[in-house]
Order: sequence, then structure tokens, then C-alpha cells
Amino acid sequence: METKSSVKPYLQLMRPANIITAIADILAGISVSFYSPFATMIGAALHDFWRSFRMTFELIDAFSLMIATIGLYGGGVVLNDYFDADLDKVERPERPIPSGAVPKENALFLGVGLLGLGVIFALKASVLSGIIALMVALLAVFYDYRGKHIAWFAPLNMGLCRGGNLLLGASILPNNVYNYWWLALIPIVYISAITLISRGEVHGGSKTNLKKGLMMYLLVILSLLGLLYFSRHQFTVIPFLFVFAYFIFPPLIKAINEPKPEHIRIAVKSGVISLILMDATLTVIFSNIWFALIVLALLPISRGLAKKFAVT
Repeated sequence: METKSSVKPYLQLMRPANIITAIADILAGISVSFYSPFATMIGAALHDFWRSFRMTFELIDAFSLMIATIGLYGGGVVLNDYFDADLDKVERPERPIPSGAVPKENALFLGVGLLGLGVIFALKASVLSGIIALMVALLAVFYDYRGKHIAWFAPLNMGLCRGGNLLLGASILPNNVYNYWWLALIPIVYISAITLISRGEVHGGSKTNLKKGLMMYLLVILSLLGLLYFSRHQFTVIPFLFVFAYFIFPPLIKAINEPKPEHIRIAVKSGVISLILMDATLTVIFSNIWFALIVLALLPISRGLAKKFAVT
């Protein structure tokens, strides 16, 4: 019992529910990397066979990248609480560091260690994967220490971390990162929106920021619709896109109508966890429904963890 009580605060620092969404980014990136624009030319069945063969061959690298993102995301959020410890004493004294459940120096050691683990496991996949992981780690540390205090840059800073995470998954086939780097713009916009929305979590929000977040959500939806051009499963994509929209818009609209802290926290929580739905939509666009359902299966896991561990 003592072991559980001593481990739980460290898990709280790492935001387990959020980490599951980062794994979804990796799987979506992998699906993009194995996409071939020549599938209809060489035959869908032959292409699917080739993709299955290659993905099996690259399975070890896929696991390495998933472990890498656990380290990168976990390390980033731990250091975020480390740098916010003094502020949290006032605004969120129940968090692990200000409550005394996790000594501040332990949080620093854990955060740095997790980031290092992330870069090392990314390098096991490829040099490019390692470079991307290092960039994500540096962006995360900058956000934690300074970036979040720069009003205009904070949303972009956080978005770049997530865009990099999608490219980390795509780096399983390094050459395809250069072909599909622009897809990182979608999570960049989406996470920028969530970061903007989250500014009212403690004291209540600005309707202007919330409406900007709504516009950015709409841009993400339109971008995903535009990507139907790449898909051989266009009719299958629509239900994924509909469910994604259903999860993100109602909580945000409620927060716009009543910008209270509790409504904004729900909108942010829903937005973060719905990253899995966005990734599943990307996956069904570039891969197939079966791989997309694997990504989607992460949703109940993340939602379950969100009931036990804080998301924001």
C-alpha cells in the first residue's frame, strides 16, 4: 500500500491520460509514413500487402518510437510542474509538488531522465528520429521555462511539440518525413487552439480567446476534410470526423457561453483526449479502418485514466 501511495504522485506528474494521446500521434505518423500515392496504380491489394509486410518488419522501431514519446511527453509535463511549483502553491496547492507528495528535486530528476529516455529510444529507430525527439525535448523545456509566459508564442510553442510528435511517428520511414512534413501543421493548429483555450482554467476565460480557439478547431476540421483527396476510404473517414467534432465542439461552445473555470477545464480536457480521435481520423485517411480502430481503442484507455489522474 505504501508503494502505491508513493508512486501515484509521480504518475500524476506525468499525466498518464495525456501520454496515451501522444502514443496515438506516433501511430498516426506511422500510418502517414506508410501511405503510398501510387496505391491505386499498383493495386490496392498489392499495396496493402506491402504495407503490412513493411510494418511488421519495422515493429521494433514502432515500439521504440512509442517509448520515446512516453519519455518526451512525460518529461515535458513533469518539468512544467517543476517550473510552476511556486505558482501552484497559490493556485493549485493539491498538485504533487506543492502538496509535498513529490520533492521538487525528484521532479527535476524524473523530468530530465524521461526526456533523455525519449531521445535515446528515438535514436534506436533512426538518426532522424533522434533529431526530431531532441527538438521536441528542447521545445518542451523552453515552453516549461519561458515559452508559456510569452503570450503570442505559447500556443505555437506547444503546437510545435505536438507537430514534432506526429513527425516522430512518420520518421519510422525517414524519407517520408520530407514528403509529409506539412501534415504537422494540423496538430500545431489544434494544440495551439487548446493552449489558447486553457488560459482561463484557473480564473475564468476570455470569450475572445475561446472564439479564436473555436475558429482554429474549424480550420482543423476543414483541413481534415481537404485530406480526403489522399484517401481510398473517403466514406469511412466521415464517421471518424463526425465523432471528433462531436467531442470537441459542444464543451467549447458551453465555455464560450459561460466562460467559467470549470467549463473551460472540461473543454480543455475534452480537447486533449480528443487528440486520439483526430489521430484516428488521420489514420483512416492514410491507412485503413483496421489500423484506425487500433488508434481509436486508445480513447477508452485515456478516458479511464483521466478519471484517476488530472489531464490539465
